[in-house]
Amino acid sequence: QVQLVESGGDLVQLGGSLRLSCAASGSIFSINAMGWYRQAPGKQRELVATITSGGSTNYADSVKGRFTISRDNAKNTVDLQMNSLKPEDMAVYYCNVVGVTGTRLGGYRSFEVWGQGTLVTVSS
Repeated sequence: QVQLVESGGDLVQLGGSLRLSCAASGSIFSINAMGWYRQAPGKQRELVATITSGGSTNYADSVKGRFTISRDNAKNTVDLQMNSLKPEDMAVYYCNVVGVTGTRLGGYRSFEVWGQGTLVTVSS
């Protein structure tokens, strides 16, 4: 089983900064991509940023220039540095990982897992 643990959500002042972290563990053969999504009250979950194993990144237009996604392939972790936070950034942030799980002996399977969510609150 592959599991994710998120941390870093907090209450922050408008214009402030916050860093979210996500660690993947379990029977992981490879990770193809990691990303962050968020869901505000009454809204659908939306993509914030993704990063592939090769380092290619993709950001939502609303966070470009303010957020930075990074990963450590050796540790199976992904971070989201959030700067210049706005009220519209208030949401529960979820880590997402896609890859391959298993072993040579037991076989391999693709997987997609989600973190438990961490709350980011922006106040003025």
